[in-house]
Amino acid sequence: MKFVIQINASPREAQAANSAYQFIKAALANGHHILLVFFYYDGVYNAQVSSFAGEDDLSARWSTLAHEHGLDLVLCVSAAQRRGLVSTEGRDEGSLAPGFRIGGLGQWVDACLKADRLLTFAG
Repeated sequence: MKFVIQINASPREAQAANSAYQFIKAALANGHHILLVFFYYDGVYNAQVSSFAGEDDLSARWSTLAHEHGLDLVLCVSAAQRRGLVSTEGRDEGSLAPGFRIGGLGQWVDACLKADRLLTFAG
């Protein structure tokens, strides 16, 4: 089965982002395909590297998972701009955790058209 995953929740305010991460790991282990992981609304905060000692750095786990499985981790440019993660030009990808990139709703729509299922994880 081919999935598109949409994450709308910040990793610090809800369990949804971690649940999405665990779902993706299980889906991949069972032979399913993840076409796109799209971070929307406060979900874009998943791309911020945590600098707090002792805090679980979900962005590092996302980066590792993306590297190991070739996942496409896309942040909605509008949501990232509204939350100050990228400039209004949307070209600050160097400030994001490795494996994340800026994109738009067009990429989300395209992936949804190719997927069997869309799953949304929200807080």
